[in-house]
Amino acid sequence: MLSVKRNIKFFKILLIIGFAYFFWLMLNITLEYIPVNPNVSFLMIKQTEVEQRPEYLYFFYTHVYTSIFVLLSGFFAIIRKDFGWKSFHRNMGKAYIFLILVLAAPSGIYMGFFANGGLFSKVSFVILGFLWWFSTFKAYQLARRKKFKEHKQWMWRSFAFTLSAITLRMWKVIIVYLFHPNPMDVYQIIAWLGWIPNILIIDYLITKKQI
Repeated sequence: MLSVKRNIKFFKILLIIGFAYFFWLMLNITLEYIPVNPNVSFLMIKQTEVEQRPEYLYFFYTHVYTSIFVLLSGFFAIIRKDFGWKSFHRNMGKAYIFLILVLAAPSGIYMGFFANGGLFSKVSFVILGFLWWFSTFKAYQLARRKKFKEHKQWMWRSFAFTLSAITLRMWKVIIVYLFHPNPMDVYQIIAWLGWIPNILIIDYLITKKQI
């Protein structure tokens, strides 16, 4: 029994270290867009949208600037620790839910309609955006009803979609390294691979009562 508890503790430590590493990578990506410059990084291949759709940059920066805080607040909400600060978990959860429902998910859905990779990619990113919003809203509703077990499960589902920002980039590196496909083919693959395994794993753990 003691050995199992030690293994679980070790696994949690690895998860925290892993998240910290990937959060640092995502933070560096976010910092590329400070100060505002429509001619850097990802925006270099989105010049059609930048030039023809004035609103695109507003949605893009809203999504980029809020998503990093979504990752951080979501992580602290999920681990359910107050760290000696009263209502820390609750406040992190509120921030996470607000940012997604009002800013990150709506802007992500908009951007999904203009995703690279054609219709196949666009459909995936739009579906992801709606599922991200819905799962977060469901978690919010359940918390309001004080159904905290179900609330926790839906928060995990929401966070699985949140982590797609990390996992799709992981898959991109792996696929490019192993297969060297056409860039547009990569977008079509990671558009789906970035979030479907995440939610399947979480639902499996929920089914097995591990969450």
